[in-house]
Amino acid sequence: MGTPLPLGWKSLNIDRYDGSSDPNEHIDAYVTQMNMYTNDDALMCQVFPTSLKGPTLTWYTQLPTGSIDNFETLMRRFTAQYTTSRPHHITSAALANLKQGENESLRNFMERFANTSIQMRNLNPEVALHSMLMALKPGPFVDSLC
Repeated sequence: MGTPLPLGWKSLNIDRYDGSSDPNEHIDAYVTQMNMYTNDDALMCQVFPTSLKGPTLTWYTQLPTGSIDNFETLMRRFTAQYTTSRPHHITSAALANLKQGENESLRNFMERFANTSIQMRNLNPEVALHSMLMALKPGPFVDSLC
């Protein structure tokens, strides 16, 4: 805590974290801003609590004295504490559960399908096509795809 801040230090230009969003996004924003000034481990730890607010700041202030020996340890403890705030990733099961509604237009269904599929990591195009074919109600479009 005794490490002086660099000359010309300014407050970070990031939203202070309250525990309600992805902790990894906060870490990425924090590290990106800090790297404009320094990558010194002691400073990274020293400035981190200024990026917190509300219950996360309370969590930080209640860490046992001497329990953080470097920035990596702090980040591990932080992400473990707020891991439930991470977004859940959509899997191919979400596509398998999609069905075109009886009165739903093809355009509306395709928009809904596209919005779901773009949220998936490493979606196999064959899985996407199969899921789409299974989800569409029978008709000329499905016949032409087959």
